[in-house]
Amino acid sequence: MFAFFADAGNLETITPPWLRFRIVDLSTQSIEAGTLIRYRLSMRGIPFGWKTEIRSWNPPHRFTDVQLSGPFALWHHTHLFRQQDGGTLITDIVRYRVPFGALGRVVEWLQVRRDVGRIFEYRRKRIDELFARSPTKPG
Repeated sequence: MFAFFADAGNLETITPPWLRFRIVDLSTQSIEAGTLIRYRLSMRGIPFGWKTEIRSWNPPHRFTDVQLSGPFALWHHTHLFRQQDGGTLITDIVRYRVPFGALGRVVEWLQVRRDVGRIFEYRRKRIDELFARSPTKPG
């Protein structure tokens, strides 16, 4: 599973289509600590750029990406992978902060939290579709 996430192109595969997400540039041929990734996407019809850096890289257990520029005042996303019950348990730990102080906190409470939740729910469903095991047939 870690290898799937280590291929930056797969991020487009698990990102909701309504975000119109695409990778613009990758600073290294393969993802590693220090890799810079530039994206373009659109949220609620507003296009913007986003640049992240891979801050930690510990295959096959974890990696962390941190926003350098983009829509958030803070974005720190750790991906954890643990073998469990013959598969892989994927855990996302996301810390984020919306800009614009008190106004941003209101917007976060009214909309951003829901949007981020929808994005990660889409990812979970998409990963389940891509990696679902075939049901065992009786007999």
